[in-house]
Amino acid sequence: MNSLPLFIEWDPSPVLFHLGSIPIKYYGLFWAIGIALGYYVVRYQYRDKKISEKIFEPLFIYCFIGILLGARLGHCLFYDPEYYLANPLEIFLPIKFLDGGGWKFVGYAGLASHGGTLGLIVALWMYCRKTKMNYMDVLDMIAVATPITACWIRLANLMNSEIIGMPTDVPWAFVFSSVDNLPRHPGQLYEALAYLLLFFIMLYLYKKYDSKLHRGFYFGFCLVYIFTFRFFIEFIKEDQVDFEAGMALNMGQWLSIPFIIIGLISIFYGKKLDQMQPKRVQK
Repeated sequence: MNSLPLFIEWDPSPVLFHLGSIPIKYYGLFWAIGIALGYYVVRYQYRDKKISEKIFEPLFIYCFIGILLGARLGHCLFYDPEYYLANPLEIFLPIKFLDGGGWKFVGYAGLASHGGTLGLIVALWMYCRKTKMNYMDVLDMIAVATPITACWIRLANLMNSEIIGMPTDVPWAFVFSSVDNLPRHPGQLYEALAYLLLFFIMLYLYKKYDSKLHRGFYFGFCLVYIFTFRFFIEFIKEDQVDFEAGMALNMGQWLSIPFIIIGLISIFYGKKLDQMQPKRVQK
């Protein structure tokens, strides 16, 4: 008697519904959910620290623009620079120009987490220049919220059947039918669960040890955890672009190394970070 395979057939439509001719995709929706949840976590911290609502209000705009612009530029310039430098409007517009003329709406399907992280760091520096908030304090608060946003972004990738894992025979393997019929590691789900765990760890640390942890700890811990996990999980994921074939380390791994180093510096040089300008509390 043949036993039935335990592999999970995975072929959801990437489109949840249509608004007229515009498709509302899980990808964009899950990104929005992730950013919204991150927003509420940071807002809670501002209120908990009794920082003025007026200081908090512009933060969302800075973060949203920084993440989206950074993630988009990161994908286009890190993974497919030849195409996008030849078609620069497609970097910023959610459309694809057709060979025979005209265009079609495709959404921002190409977004890179490394670029999003870098864009966020730059955007927060600009925010702190405007509000006179301490830069490391803001980075720490954002770091507490980042994992829940990252979790939803990886779930968005799962719904899009993208960033797939390598073939495997583990019983929880996913068969991404829109790609091929091979059972594969659900790398997106692994990352989503890892980031969800990090989120609960961050909440626990904030609730129990916030007054004891040095400035920059949350930021450093977040970077080291996320990008170390990202570095190792790349070994069981398919290459995202053709030029990665044959590379000892792929683009995602090379881009993770600087973030891990920055994170370690933030964790182990906390005393120097604590000597930066004192915390600014707006009442």
